[in-house]
Amino acid sequence: MTANKAQGPLGGLKVVEFAGIGPGPFCGMLLSDLGADVIRIDRKVPGNDGVGVSGSPHAVTERGRRSIALDLKRPEAIETCLTLMERADATFEGFRPGVMERLGLGPNVALARNPKLVYGRMTGWGQTGPYAPLAGHDINYISISGALDAIGLQDKPVPPLNLVGDFGGGALYLAFGLLAGVLHARETGIGQVIDCAMSDGAASLMAMFYGFRARGMWNGGREGNLLDGGAHFYGTYQCADGKWISLGPIEPQFYAAFRKLAGIDDPAFDAQADRSAWPALRETLAKRIAERSQAEWCAVFEGSDACFAPVLDMADAPANPHNAARGTFVELGGVVQPAPAPRFSVTPGAIQSPPPAPGQHNDAALGDWGLSSDEIAALRKTGAL
Repeated sequence: MTANKAQGPLGGLKVVEFAGIGPGPFCGMLLSDLGADVIRIDRKVPGNDGVGVSGSPHAVTERGRRSIALDLKRPEAIETCLTLMERADATFEGFRPGVMERLGLGPNVALARNPKLVYGRMTGWGQTGPYAPLAGHDINYISISGALDAIGLQDKPVPPLNLVGDFGGGALYLAFGLLAGVLHARETGIGQVIDCAMSDGAASLMAMFYGFRARGMWNGGREGNLLDGGAHFYGTYQCADGKWISLGPIEPQFYAAFRKLAGIDDPAFDAQADRSAWPALRETLAKRIAERSQAEWCAVFEGSDACFAPVLDMADAPANPHNAARGTFVELGGVVQPAPAPRFSVTPGAIQSPPPAPGQHNDAALGDWGLSSDEIAALRKTGAL
């Protein structure tokens, strides 16, 4: 299907994405899944996106948009980018501060051509501050937010994949910021720049925990607090078969339901909120869970309010009955991957296409965005396209 005919809630939204890695592609995927017409500006020579050559069917976060491949060292390519940004609602890039300015594609130039443009800038450290020009990755950005220190085992912090920095604190905040900026631009005619730093986003995600700390509800260590595995009733436990389950019956009524089903009548478990008792109770509970397999515990707890779920790996998660019933995962091009989220009752999202090869849509995408066949031919002749 042609991307700009998508019918999701963002149908009609036109976005220019400058190809990058990590949170940028994920942001583009989110927008496309909900119907935006996203054109990705790729390099003429395919790069590596960190998971393989760009355009591979395994590059799940690159799905759903169209690609044009330009040589950004040529002035004709720069002019083409500016022409596309003139016709876009939003654009975003993920380079270090100053790179786009040196190319002649910085926000001042772009906004002069399109005053309603919302220009998103995705970086780890942000556009300002002493760390701004420095290299880094997710693990570094979440380190200074307080998030990494709070996650892991007593003896060491453990990286939560790259979910907190790249995707949670980065891509989701960028998508949120771009859409907020577009709403404002449509009301006022005034575009703006979105400075999206993953370190800022990770800090924002920690808002509740900074509140806990201010109220004296966070002791500063790992595995000693309500939501970090310290509480015996909120954590993971290994079963007899080596697999794991998760438990989270925080509220008294759910805790009671869990104890009843688990057959735990030891009065020591009555002191649910006594933090000093948590280590001993956790040890006792671990021995109890280790008596049965994961499947046996599923038979005990599933369908109840015990706040239970089996810990599934990526091979098993798509077949889980709840995931299967909701269509949480789909298969595209032989690759099992998450379906678009969230769900919309009137304008459901959809995967518009598999990940494109760089330059796969040169003529079609540029033509749909208003360039003539002569202009496209001229770009090709100069080597810009």
